[in-house]
Amino acid sequence: MNTQDLAYVRTKFEPARPAPMSNLGLVVWLRRHLFATVGDTVLTLLGIAFLVWALPNLYNFLIGDAVFAAENGDACRAANVGACWAYVWARLDFFLYGFFPADPYWKEQAGLFAEFMAQWRVNLVFFIGLALVVPLLWPSAPFKVVNAALFFIVYPVVVFYLLAGGAFGLEKVPTEKWGGLTITLIIGLVGIVTSLPLGILLALGRQSRLPAIKYLSTGFIELWRAVPLITVLFMASVMLPLFMPSGVTIDKLLSALVGIALFNSAYMAEVVRGGLQALPRGQYEAASSLGLNYWKSMFFIILPQALKHVIPGIVNTFIALFKDTSLVSIIGIFDLLKTVQSSTADLDWTAPTQAITGYIFAAAVFWIFCFSMSRYSIFMENRLHTGHKR
Repeated sequence: MNTQDLAYVRTKFEPARPAPMSNLGLVVWLRRHLFATVGDTVLTLLGIAFLVWALPNLYNFLIGDAVFAAENGDACRAANVGACWAYVWARLDFFLYGFFPADPYWKEQAGLFAEFMAQWRVNLVFFIGLALVVPLLWPSAPFKVVNAALFFIVYPVVVFYLLAGGAFGLEKVPTEKWGGLTITLIIGLVGIVTSLPLGILLALGRQSRLPAIKYLSTGFIELWRAVPLITVLFMASVMLPLFMPSGVTIDKLLSALVGIALFNSAYMAEVVRGGLQALPRGQYEAASSLGLNYWKSMFFIILPQALKHVIPGIVNTFIALFKDTSLVSIIGIFDLLKTVQSSTADLDWTAPTQAITGYIFAAAVFWIFCFSMSRYSIFMENRLHTGHKR
């Protein structure tokens, strides 16, 4: 018998069958994730009980019993009143801009547009920064080189002249009047932008074969990691001017920026060094076999892989840096937290819930920025994992 007569070739696929009912549905998901064991069941029930107790109270404080509109703090001083959001709205300009002077013409006008234009210099800084940051962080956006040049070279100059003034007919504004969210973003952004390249150089220096570079980099890292940031800020703003020649003054904001950048570069160096040490020796040998010198092998082969592996650590350092910007309040810089804290002395808005409402607002702002950095970190990890993700 011919074996070809026994052959069978399927000419059409079987229709797809639904998944077993034992693997589908809300009940199955709940049993698998929340009630899998006795311990999971107990924790789930305790969590549900906590939410039943907490959520109504939070809703009543934040929304149900909150005061959203008022001319002064009288409405917030009534009994059983929740958050005083009217106070936050009334002091929002101070929280965003600090003591930065408003434009005299627009200050006399009425309406939301006039309020926006009253601080057009700071708002323009925000708008330009957002317009440059979004395409810079978006992987598929075109003109990356031009965008990076505008953001890292042109934008700092524009920010300085817009905020400091003294040129192009703009009123001169000393840094003592900068404040609020503006100063928080400036310190955080400058610290993030400067600490990463400095940290990479320090990490490479610590692994250098040249003893002088290796020991200098190691000493720098260990010195800055051995002291708290508060000490660094005090030294930069209080002690350092004492060692300067007579008549020479150092801007308080500039000294804080330098101190924070150097402090965080030491921590960033250790994060990058961890990525460098995680790479197998074969990657270094492969770069050498291609005839690449040290800097080309680091730039094209080693650093792209090392930085990819330590994205969570880098972003974690950025988040810690952004939150640590609130420490500049101890040297008299009115960042977001300092403006909220000082505004609680406003007698017109004195109320039992005034302070906690302001701190909730500040916490929400910090959470938005930190959570955004965290989500972007996850996005980049998923984009760059290239098969090594477990």
